[in-house]
Amino acid sequence: MSVHSASRQSPKSAARVIVNARGAARLRSGHCWVYRSDVVSAGGAAAGALVTVADAAGNTLGAALYSSSSQIAVRMLGSQPIAEEDYPALLDQRLAGAVALRQRLVRDSNAYRVVFSEADFLPGLIVDRYHDVLSLQMLTQAMDLPPRRQAILDALVKQFAPAGIVERMDERVRELENLPARAAEVVWGAKAETVFTMNGVRFQYDGLSGQKTGAFLDQRENYAATARYAKGDALDVFCYQGGFALHLAGVCAHVAGIDSSRAALEAAERNATLNGRELEWIEANAFDLLKDYAAAGRQFDTVVLDPPPFAKTKRAVAAALRGYKELNLRALKMLRRDGLLVTCSCSFHVREADFLEMLAAAALDAHKPLQVVERRTQAVDHPVLLTVPETQYLKCVLAIVR
Repeated sequence: MSVHSASRQSPKSAARVIVNARGAARLRSGHCWVYRSDVVSAGGAAAGALVTVADAAGNTLGAALYSSSSQIAVRMLGSQPIAEEDYPALLDQRLAGAVALRQRLVRDSNAYRVVFSEADFLPGLIVDRYHDVLSLQMLTQAMDLPPRRQAILDALVKQFAPAGIVERMDERVRELENLPARAAEVVWGAKAETVFTMNGVRFQYDGLSGQKTGAFLDQRENYAATARYAKGDALDVFCYQGGFALHLAGVCAHVAGIDSSRAALEAAERNATLNGRELEWIEANAFDLLKDYAAAGRQFDTVVLDPPPFAKTKRAVAAALRGYKELNLRALKMLRRDGLLVTCSCSFHVREADFLEMLAAAALDAHKPLQVVERRTQAVDHPVLLTVPETQYLKCVLAIVR
């Protein structure tokens, strides 16, 4: 039976997945993943099945969602077995807990992450709120099953009564899960576009276009922190739809944003108009333009570097660090004394210690001593589960040239 066919059926809850000693030790340490290489037997589990996990001695380790395709074969839900008929109630309970946490933590925004997959004990599910529109991603075979999809939609409508729910696709992840490709679509209600606010700055949202779920909510608090220290002539590199740039516009004399995507810059200009701001938008390759600026002796008081992930695998880390160093070196050469550098990495595989070591080397080569004023991570609506290090991925360093 193909995975696509399996995804049209309800999974069985009786399958028992046996994991080896390494997989069991990983689960007992608090992680929620078991890799395929650590699965001894899948017990005939169907794609996306709710399964019971046990070690080789027969000791039950808990309930999990099973993938027949991904290298992450098992994603744990809890330490006790769960019947399929009890899953909707569990989903309801965990979604309500995730919503309550955001109500406690999020300030000055009607846009935030509602569900952060493993970090909210709902592995394979991402839900973001943009004012009255919800954006969701179902990233695993288990979440993509029609009964589960419907349970998720029902729970979201119950919690938010949104004007629309948009489903976004991560093509790479769906390929790893052997799931059929689909275009982004409105799956509930009729609305896909809205206006949301972060830190008093307004943004247009189109749930059917853009990167990730449509915006970079994980930088929301870093936008505000940057605005506290920024000054003068500012440059936002890899500006996308203007997140950092629009926050800088409230405190800096002049702000320019660089991106290679014309569509992103057009969205950034619409956001600037929405806020009554005038900014300069430059369509260019960031590395090439920074090289030209440095050669021409251009100087700035604030530079923000927020590039896309340079290392999507462990093997790419060395090359990524070279790329980060080149980028930061060029930025540092353009920063005036007492200027602010905001430099980010959203590559999980690049650890913070390595990122800071890279930055120190770039500062030495540029002969620009740096004082770090803040070391930040993703916004609080992207919580970090300590036993699952993959839930912490964003590094953001704010430093002043002395």
